[in-house]
Amino acid sequence: MMTTEAIQEDEPSDHFSMFSSQISKIKYSYNKIREVKSYRVGELFSAYRDILWDDGRHKYNVSSFIGEIDEILLGERFSAFDQSTLDNLIGTLRQRGNSNATINRKMAALSKLLRKAHKMGDIHSLPEFRRQKERAGRIRFLERDEEARLFAAIKSRSEDAYRLSVFLVDTGCRLGEALGLIWNDIQEHRVSFWITKSGRSRTIPMTERVKEVIKLPVTEGRRPKGPFTKLSQAQFRAIWNDAKAEVGLGADDQVVPHILRHTCASRLVQGGIDIRRVQMWLGHQTLSMTMRYAHLATNDLDGCVTVLETPRGEAAVGRAESSVFSSPLTAPSASPSKQKAEPADAKAPRKSSKAK
Repeated sequence: MMTTEAIQEDEPSDHFSMFSSQISKIKYSYNKIREVKSYRVGELFSAYRDILWDDGRHKYNVSSFIGEIDEILLGERFSAFDQSTLDNLIGTLRQRGNSNATINRKMAALSKLLRKAHKMGDIHSLPEFRRQKERAGRIRFLERDEEARLFAAIKSRSEDAYRLSVFLVDTGCRLGEALGLIWNDIQEHRVSFWITKSGRSRTIPMTERVKEVIKLPVTEGRRPKGPFTKLSQAQFRAIWNDAKAEVGLGADDQVVPHILRHTCASRLVQGGIDIRRVQMWLGHQTLSMTMRYAHLATNDLDGCVTVLETPRGEAAVGRAESSVFSSPLTAPSASPSKQKAEPADAKAPRKSSKAK
């Protein structure tokens, strides 16, 4: 508020100076005003799928996820994706029988898409994506005899598919990582994986049989780009399914090519390799992913068996002798020899002081 003296002397007060300085900082930028538009989830996916996801099986799965989400939302257009819409979407997926793990994968794809759309100004608000609690299920891996029978059936159908199977179980790599290898990725005794799911490259040593299966037979014609580039994922899976049905594993829905990665990890842990090295070998982005196999590392618990296998008779005597809480009524009676020795000791004559 200005005083009368300040007006008369034509000198602005401190309040007026502060007010006028704040006014001078106000700027109007009409060129940033945008028309609010609405989009379907499918339209956003079409706009950003090639930017957010590389070509491959994962992109194919994401396309299926987004298509299902768009169908649940009935193709509704939106300029803001609110929390109630997300909650109803998750509820519908659960009613359809989706596990929490499956819901998490679908929500991860949706979250990635919406965050990109929000950054580009297509939508102006985002919900909070909360990860659903997943159960730690049983990890299936191949026993040695199962591997031998399955690989023999695969080899009878395709030598290339057999070579790939051996490579997968001894390196623990993903199917896409193996199929994408080129000869330059293989140097002496090591193989490097540059195109990975986590985006992090890794290099691991090769076993002797891996060194053998990456060698191609000498044939006429042009050499392929890599050791397994003659196969596609679809071809390998078809050979795999036929072979597992032949050896009696057709009804086991967990016996898929990815089981070879589980088998490699399980053998490393059971062989005494520490979890951190197993993480590096598999290329897991977080240690929590590798901890799924930690329960197989029982070497540190072997000493417990010695304690549990102590003979019961020796253990009972040991407990009775060492217990400070045993009562006279429950304590074991002394042996007859000890009972006789005690009175004899008590009546033993004392040496006379005169004898000294």
